[in-house]
Amino acid sequence: MIRIDDTLSLADDEVCLTFVRSQGAGGQNVNKVATAVQLRFDVRSSSLPEPVKARLLASQDRRVTSEGEVVIKAQNHRTQDRNRAEAIERLCDMIREAARVPRKRIPTRPGRAAKKRRVDDKKKRGALKKLRSGPLE
Repeated sequence: MIRIDDTLSLADDEVCLTFVRSQGAGGQNVNKVATAVQLRFDVRSSSLPEPVKARLLASQDRRVTSEGEVVIKAQNHRTQDRNRAEAIERLCDMIREAARVPRKRIPTRPGRAAKKRRVDDKKKRGALKKLRSGPLE
């Protein structure tokens, strides 16, 4: 059971973990041992609440594929255990972010003082430009 927060959790079989070889420098360890973790999580068939699924699928995160699958690759550590824990933690962070309901924006209008400042600045700028013109004859 993967615990996301107090109200959300995922079953272990909803997450597919595959171990692959890491990229980059590292010598013999990188070339021989499959320590990198590729995590796959199908959002559409998961047990998450519908609003969380919708926000997760609508996010502009490149880790969410067009088929509705989250793909996370973790390869920063030397061991499978630490990479597995990091991949699961990244997935939990994504789901926590999607579970947070965005605050509705309330449009506001500029106040009287802001309008007065804007008009005064325009008048001052216009007066400055008027001074630049030469004498008319």
